[in-house]
Amino acid sequence: MASCPKGTPSTLLHLDAQVMGGQRVTTVVTKDELTEFMQSTILKRQEFDEVPFYLMDLGVVVSLYNHMISNLPMIHPHYAVKCNPEPALLEALAALGSNFDCGSRSEIEAVLLLDVSPDRIIYANPCKPVSHIKYAASVGVNLTTVDSVEELDKIRNWHPKSDLLIRIKSPDDSGAKYPLDSKYGAGHHPQEIMPLLKAAEASGLSVVGVSFHVGSEATNFAAFRGAIAAAKAVFDTAARTSNNKMRKLFKLIFRELLPGSSLKVISEPGRFFAASAFTLYAQIIGKRVRGELREYWINDGKFGSLAWVTCDEAIAKCTPLPFASSFTTSKGLTRTYNSTVFGPTCDAFDEVFTGHKLPELEVNDWLVFSEMGAYTTACGTNFNGYSTVAIPTYVVRSNQTLLAI
Repeated sequence: MASCPKGTPSTLLHLDAQVMGGQRVTTVVTKDELTEFMQSTILKRQEFDEVPFYLMDLGVVVSLYNHMISNLPMIHPHYAVKCNPEPALLEALAALGSNFDCGSRSEIEAVLLLDVSPDRIIYANPCKPVSHIKYAASVGVNLTTVDSVEELDKIRNWHPKSDLLIRIKSPDDSGAKYPLDSKYGAGHHPQEIMPLLKAAEASGLSVVGVSFHVGSEATNFAAFRGAIAAAKAVFDTAARTSNNKMRKLFKLIFRELLPGSSLKVISEPGRFFAASAFTLYAQIIGKRVRGELREYWINDGKFGSLAWVTCDEAIAKCTPLPFASSFTTSKGLTRTYNSTVFGPTCDAFDEVFTGHKLPELEVNDWLVFSEMGAYTTACGTNFNGYSTVAIPTYVVRSNQTLLAI
């Protein structure tokens, strides 16, 4: 497996460039400087159109990356591009030394555009279109995942130089918010693994390891222990295969699993690098008063950046930003009202949250949603003419330091 170059002074220096991912980088040090930058940005946006925008903080990305490699120096991070393919984020991670987990031709293309070597990419999709497999072969992306004999046949026909990782089911993904094993992964028992190994052997393909996924936003850390044990069972099965060459290979890999080994271990973080680095700024474009109830419309919603954000999560992330109002009464106290916030489309499903108390807001005020970098713009749509991919991103570089994760 390809190794991951660690962040060095020379690579980190690259992040001080004036442009990142096609976006100009603004350095902010204090809270006041950030506020001044955002007010200036809002004024400029209002001159063009009523559109939301993102703020990406490179300081957060650098801090998180250094936190990971300093605490897990034996792990080679491969950023999961599907989480957020923002070019500025990809460029920052590439400069820091991250490798990449890609699941399609377009994701591979986006990474290669950054002059990243193809041996820093894993094509981590167990079921791939033939045209995408052909493309991976043509550009030299030579590591991929499989979980079926049928997928092995496709690799044999269209990319026989590719090394393989067998994707297995995690024994327990009950602690995950979004389990994945119903769709991907071979069972780790010999009756499912042996046919894959024999098919690879018959096709002349090299199986070099095992991959697993315990589910997105997993909270049960014991699931990793179970999945690692399941991976060991695959190595045990492979070591018993009848082919001497393959037996020697997997016995070697199994020995490498022992403590103190030099086994290369790949991680595929997405949310870890992306979530807290992005903040969404959404403008209030409409308002309705119904007695003590306040209803607001903003220019992003459930068909856009907030598609996978629950009502409770949206409330927790949301902070009002006055621009057309002052929020306070004559006594200097802030009065709040039960409020509902809708997205901009004509669909009634487009409700961001309800039953949350907000101060009296006006059209042209803003709502700020923190930690919005993971599966937001990447999952948005073009429904009703509101294009999520058209939302601009502004890049700043703060002196952010994460002391604890």
